[in-house]
Amino acid sequence: MGAGGVAEQAFDFSPGAQVPLQGAAGQTAATHALASAAYRDSELAEILKANSEWHESKVVKPKIKLFEPNLGEAFSRAVQVRLLGGARKPLIQSFGTEPQTVVEHALAANGIRRQRDAKLTMIMAVFGLLFLPGMLLWMGAFGLRRMVAGAQNKRLGALGGALMAGLALLGVIFLLKLPFTGFWGYYLRGMIIAPVIGWWLAKRICLATAKDMRERWDSLLSGGGIGAKVPEAVPGHPNETAAEQLRQGLELLTAEQHANSVFYAGPKGILGMGTRWGSWQLAEELVAKAPAKEFHQFRSWDVIKVIHDQLTLLQRGPLNTGGFPAPSVKHWVVVPVGEGATEVARPEGQDVDNRYQVRRHEIQRMCDHQQFGSGNRHYLGVQFTLWDGQLVITMMITVTVLFETLRIEVTGHALGPVHSLFTTKPAPKTVEVAKTVRFWETETRTLPLVTTREVVRQMVRAPFSWYPPLLDFIGGKLVLPEPFGLRHAWADKPWRHRFMADDAMRAATPVLRVTHAAAMRVLEENGVDTERFSNRSLIVSGMVQDPMPRKADVYDA
Repeated sequence: MGAGGVAEQAFDFSPGAQVPLQGAAGQTAATHALASAAYRDSELAEILKANSEWHESKVVKPKIKLFEPNLGEAFSRAVQVRLLGGARKPLIQSFGTEPQTVVEHALAANGIRRQRDAKLTMIMAVFGLLFLPGMLLWMGAFGLRRMVAGAQNKRLGALGGALMAGLALLGVIFLLKLPFTGFWGYYLRGMIIAPVIGWWLAKRICLATAKDMRERWDSLLSGGGIGAKVPEAVPGHPNETAAEQLRQGLELLTAEQHANSVFYAGPKGILGMGTRWGSWQLAEELVAKAPAKEFHQFRSWDVIKVIHDQLTLLQRGPLNTGGFPAPSVKHWVVVPVGEGATEVARPEGQDVDNRYQVRRHEIQRMCDHQQFGSGNRHYLGVQFTLWDGQLVITMMITVTVLFETLRIEVTGHALGPVHSLFTTKPAPKTVEVAKTVRFWETETRTLPLVTTREVVRQMVRAPFSWYPPLLDFIGGKLVLPEPFGLRHAWADKPWRHRFMADDAMRAATPVLRVTHAAAMRVLEENGVDTERFSNRSLIVSGMVQDPMPRKADVYDA
C-alpha cells in the first residue's frame, strides 16, 4: 500500500496540524534539536559536520553565489520536499523523535520566510524595478566589493575599499551636477537614492525576521517547545485541495512512522535503530525428557508469544530502584536491503493494511515458516527510549527451529544522540580583529545580526521564492542521505557518552535472561529436556557481561 491508500480517503475536517504534536513524553530533546535546524541562519556547509560513517548529506553548489541559501532555508526546503512530496520515496522510521513535529516546524519556518519575501518583493518592485539602472549599479558595486573583500591578497582588499570610496564620491558629484533637468533629472537622482531607501526598509524587515527565527531556535533548545503554526494544513472546505493534500501528507508521515517493518542494510544495521553492537545465541538439540520418547509439538510463535508477555513486565523489578521504564515491545518484519541501497520498498499486498501495518496472521506465518532462505524475517523487539529521546536502545529477538535444533538469538542495537550541531544555541556573531593602536593584540567585536551582505542576498532571492525549484537550481540546495530518516541520518555514536554506553550495555543482560527463562518455560511445558539449554544459557549469560560493544555486523572474513 502506498500513498494512494491514504490519498483516496474521503475528505475530513479534522484539525490536522492545527495543534502540533510536540513529541511523546520523554522524546522532546531530539525532536526539538532537529526542528531547530529549520530556524538557523548559519552557513549551509555547516551541516556537513554532522555527516556520519554511514550517512552523508551533500550540498549542491550554487550557480550564482549570491543566491545561496543558508542552513535553515535549505534544511526546511529539503525536509518538506522529502517528507511531504507527492512522489516521495518510503521513509525510515525516526525512533525517539516525532518527525511530524519537525516537518511542521519546517513548514512554519517556510511560512515566516514567505511573509518576509512577499514584503521584500514589494520593496524590490517599488525601489528596484522602477529604478532598475540604479539597482543594477548598486548590485554591481556590491558584488565587486564582495569579490575584492574576499580576496586573499591584502593589497587587493585595500584596493577594493578605495574603489568603493571612489564610486561613492563620483555618485555625490553626479547628484550635484547632473547633465539633465526636469523629469530625467529627478529620475536620475531617484535612481541613486531609491535603492538605498529600499535597502534600509529591507534591512528592518530582515532584522525583525531574523530575531523571530532566533527566538524560536533558542526556545526549542531551552525546553520551551514553541509550537509550529501551520494554518495551511487545516482545510476549511473540500475545495481547498492544497491544504487537504498537505493534511494527508502529514497523516501519511505519521502512519509510516508507526509502520511495523524495518530494513536491514548489512553493516549499517537496521536503518533507524542503529548498528548491531552485540549478538548472543543459544542453540541446542530438541530432545524429549526421559522416559518419554517424544515431546509435544510446538512452533516458534508459541515461544515468541511467551517471551513477548514476559518482556512487557521488565519494568517490574524485585527492588524499588527505579529500574527500567516501560518498554515498547513490538513484532517487527525485517526486510533485507543492500548496504549501498538508495531506496527501500515497504511490504505490500493483501497482508498489509493501508497504514503500513503487516497483519498479525502474516507475522505469525513468517515466524513459523520463513526462517531459512530468501524473504523477510520476523523479529520481536523491545525498545527503550531514554535521555529525552537522545538514546534509543533496541534488543531484537528471533526464534528459529531447523531440523532438531532450536536457536534463540538476541541482538543489541543502539542509536545515539543527534549530532551536537543541532543542539547548539544561537550565539552573537563575532569576529576577532587586531587593535588599532596595540596591533599585536586582538579583540572580539560583535557583528550585526543582519549584515549588508545578508540583506542583499535575501532581497535578490525574494522575487524567485514563488517558484522554489528555480531557486534550488540557481542557488544550490541540500541533498539528504538516502534511504532517509530524520533521526538516524544525523545520529552520533552513543559510546562516546559514558552513561549512555552504560545504559545500552546494562539493558542486554536482563533482556537476555528474561528471554531465556520464558523459552525454558515453554520447553518444559512441552516435554523437552532443558538441561543442555540451561547449561548453554549460563554460558551465554556470562558472555553478555563482556563490557565491550563491538561491530557485530562487520564480519572479518
